[in-house]
Amino acid sequence: MTAEHTLIFVGAHPDDESFGIGGTLARYAQAGVRTYYACATRGEVGEASPEHLAGHQSPGDMRWAELMCAAQVLGLADVLYLGYRDSGMPGSPDNHAPGALAAAPLDEVTGRVVAVLRRLQPQVVITFDPIGGYRHPDHIAMYQAATRAFHAAGDASQYPQAGPVYQPQKLYYSVFTRTLLKLAVRLLPLMGRDPRRFGINHDIDLVSLTTEDFPVHTVIDVGGPAARAKLAAAECHRSQLGSGAGSPRIFTLLNRFVPQRETFMRAYPEPPARATREHDLFAGVS
Repeated sequence: MTAEHTLIFVGAHPDDESFGIGGTLARYAQAGVRTYYACATRGEVGEASPEHLAGHQSPGDMRWAELMCAAQVLGLADVLYLGYRDSGMPGSPDNHAPGALAAAPLDEVTGRVVAVLRRLQPQVVITFDPIGGYRHPDHIAMYQAATRAFHAAGDASQYPQAGPVYQPQKLYYSVFTRTLLKLAVRLLPLMGRDPRRFGINHDIDLVSLTTEDFPVHTVIDVGGPAARAKLAAAECHRSQLGSGAGSPRIFTLLNRFVPQRETFMRAYPEPPARATREHDLFAGVS
């Protein structure tokens, strides 16, 4: 890997870069790849206890400061804010708040992502899977916008105001390891927690997620230094970690019992039938 290689993760909130694919981002940054995070919101609706808010003007300021800490730990070249507001979980009044990502026109969000892709010129783009990992409306919005932007960035007839055309080469969706999810569903009741009401706000149904099954085309080894960086980056998001088995900490615990790897579906170019799994997002990149 050299500085000529560029990777970007197009996500929704501060912490998406750490709790999900932090190992992959750290691994490529450590290998010399220019690694970026285009973050749509400042996470205004996330958990914000008085303890963690101390010294910050708002929850958004607090969470952005946590993101800057994580970005440094992961070795990111830069973090770009796309200018939207956190929409909260499905059914929340925040879904319709002024500036909320979930309420923004898809064409507008796509245009902002196109401008970033044309400026940074990544060969590889990563975003969420079609259900946004756990059906968060902001994650789904970014899946839709990033997918459209990936194909539009190289088309001169689309978004001419977004800069000179550039076509990224590969598009990946981050997908949960079903083994990890099923293990969490079995362990949580033993810890006195309901897997249908997971998370700090008890608004994630892990059981329903185990029925979703996206193909895994690429497996990235994130052990060693990458694993340590991911754990340290996650610790930067202290306001979101919680303190019980209903928090993301359970996945830190579970990761001790499963291989240290992160999994991806390759959306473009679509792999041929029965293709062997990749172990490098840049495989075949010219």
